[in-house]
Amino acid sequence: MTKQYPNLPWCRYADDGLVHCNTEQQAKQLFEALSKRFEECLLEVHPTKSKIVYCKDWKRRKDYSNTKFTFLGYDFRRRSVKNMKTNNIFLGFTPAVSNAAKKSMRAKTKELMKNIGTSKNLDDVANEFNPILQGWINYYGQYNKSELGLVFRHFNLLVIRWIMRKFKRFKGKRIMASKFLEGLAGKQPTLFAHWKAGLKGGFP
Repeated sequence: MTKQYPNLPWCRYADDGLVHCNTEQQAKQLFEALSKRFEECLLEVHPTKSKIVYCKDWKRRKDYSNTKFTFLGYDFRRRSVKNMKTNNIFLGFTPAVSNAAKKSMRAKTKELMKNIGTSKNLDDVANEFNPILQGWINYYGQYNKSELGLVFRHFNLLVIRWIMRKFKRFKGKRIMASKFLEGLAGKQPTLFAHWKAGLKGGFP
């Protein structure tokens, strides 16, 4: 790429990569060239992941079959963006944590919570999960951080269910347990990493 296409921005991680082209014709020519080069190296481009994507936004308004893609756990697609200087809302082509990544995070917290017995206290729960939650915030919170909201809402629900198991006064009383956790978030806003980051996620 550096030798043959020095003017095209590109990046790669392991066996995944992206190339930014200026026109559809340029993208098609590059795709053919890369496919040929892969064959020469006894390799092949991935039949479904390798594709040409039109980065549709407020300036690029044409209709194409592929207008979004996933890369390194981020979904890149058209979405509403706020100009922080003017407060105007416009359509941009931006990244945010992917749906697949969110599903994986919810599954991981659910599985780990099964190992947290009622002999533990909330500080123990926080110590167990905070390194994980903080890692997700550090990585996926770089762009459109609010998209993590549903992940942390789900985590709050898992904590609520744990509270219902631990404390007799909350057994079978999810609303009361939810209000208890919400109140705790107000009193101890740094207990969990997502609370500290301002991503409380809601208390279902």
